[in-house]
Amino acid sequence: MPEKDDGELVKRVLAGDDTAYAVLVERYRARVFSTAARFARNGSELDDLAQDIFIRIWKGLKTYRADAPFEHWLMTVTVRTCYDFLRKHRKRREREVLVDEMPTVQMSGDGMFSGDSPEEKQRRQREAWEVVQGLMEKLNEKEQLVITLMELEEKSVKEVASLTGWSESNVKVRAYRARNKMREIFEKQGGER
Repeated sequence: MPEKDDGELVKRVLAGDDTAYAVLVERYRARVFSTAARFARNGSELDDLAQDIFIRIWKGLKTYRADAPFEHWLMTVTVRTCYDFLRKHRKRREREVLVDEMPTVQMSGDGMFSGDSPEEKQRRQREAWEVVQGLMEKLNEKEQLVITLMELEEKSVKEVASLTGWSESNVKVRAYRARNKMREIFEKQGGER
């Protein structure tokens, strides 16, 4: 069972076993990178952010209490590090123009673009992604965090509350306000509903 195994690995790391930490990193690498990718704009930022996350995890291992699953603790550290990253880089990111590749978007098969060529579908996806990115950049860090976790990563209110340390009511209010803010900005920019 991974939870018991994780606890044993943490004990070994705290006793000075570096290979045990390498096992933990390898076990959770994909999960950490997947979450961090929602906050980074390019591969370089993603690498830096993931490195910061794993350093914080390593330094904070002594605070891990085995009364909860290790993965939960790890993801809390991951989300909080991503939030700190957003705050730290906010001003620089506001000045930059988004030029990175759009992530791959899975089409739902609902026929929305059924008559379009593959190139047209890709163009529309890119345009939609750029609109979402532009709207997200106008949100503050907490708003970006709650929208990313709830809408892009499809986490529940309870999961977001657990990861951020906010109450469930606070998560709901923040998400509601962030969505409304995005809608207002979109409409002010001449977007259609």
